[in-house]
Amino acid sequence: MALPIHLADAHWERLHPPLLEAGSYAVDPAPYGPPWRQWDEVGAHEAAERGRFAPSGALSDGPSGTVLLAPGDMHGTRLILERAGGYCMGIDGSDGPNLACLGCDLPVATRMDDCGCWQVVRLDPRAVVRLPGPPERPITGWAELLATGTLWHRLGEYRDIPAGVALAQVVVAAGGAPVEVAPGPVAELLGRALDALQPTGDARDGAKRLDLAGPGYGEPRADLVLVPVHPQTGEMWQPRAGAVPVPMDAALWAELAFPPHRTRLPAVGGLPAGVERDDPLPPHPQCPFRPARDAFRYTLARMPAVGEPWLRAIYDRGW
Repeated sequence: MALPIHLADAHWERLHPPLLEAGSYAVDPAPYGPPWRQWDEVGAHEAAERGRFAPSGALSDGPSGTVLLAPGDMHGTRLILERAGGYCMGIDGSDGPNLACLGCDLPVATRMDDCGCWQVVRLDPRAVVRLPGPPERPITGWAELLATGTLWHRLGEYRDIPAGVALAQVVVAAGGAPVEVAPGPVAELLGRALDALQPTGDARDGAKRLDLAGPGYGEPRADLVLVPVHPQTGEMWQPRAGAVPVPMDAALWAELAFPPHRTRLPAVGGLPAGVERDDPLPPHPQCPFRPARDAFRYTLARMPAVGEPWLRAIYDRGW
């Protein structure tokens, strides 16, 4: 499957579920694991070669191409107790590979399940050999994904993370122009954050309109359209009307395009006198929604465009 976008951030002081579904895997092309080096030590040129274009935490000198699995899919290993350190509720992987092969007793993987960490096992590509196995799961088409409800998954409660990633993608796609958000779910998700990031008054002349587009939804007239990224291939759905596509996590996109919870109310008329409605009220958050700031900065730091002065100013300032 495609590398989950939720790796861009996590919720601190909270136990997380497994990042991947059982029976699936993903490959992370970025270096991961110790030793870690600071931005000032690495330098901007070397950092750019590693896909980091702005200061954003330490950089790894570990291997590229670690294979991510759900912890329950890992077999034939034991925990290396002296590397099982964590913050408070589990293992955070900061001590390096902490799973050893039962056959050769060499470190082969790192497991993480502490609070503030997605539960995942990372296989060290230098320590494992890929062997032939059963055929890969066939690629599911968009129509089937929508019909089966596959896109509405259990990570939806962490929607602020893919929203922060999408916000960064919108800002870059706009190229410095102000963004006018179409009323509705997109405005509810990103409108407040975009308003905080953009100029006001006359400086907003020539704004680009942002809306939603995708399979089974259609293509409204807009300059920028949020489109889903296929959860297996990582490829964006492509519009045909000429708008610039902006990638978005497919589960979050599906939630906006086809809300799973709708209260149907009569268009006219009302209830008879003395009859009280017992339908549940529509869900409403306790406070205005905010895309995850760390996910926003995480994404910008990995896009070459962040080197442009206008975007670097946004990156440094935030909202």
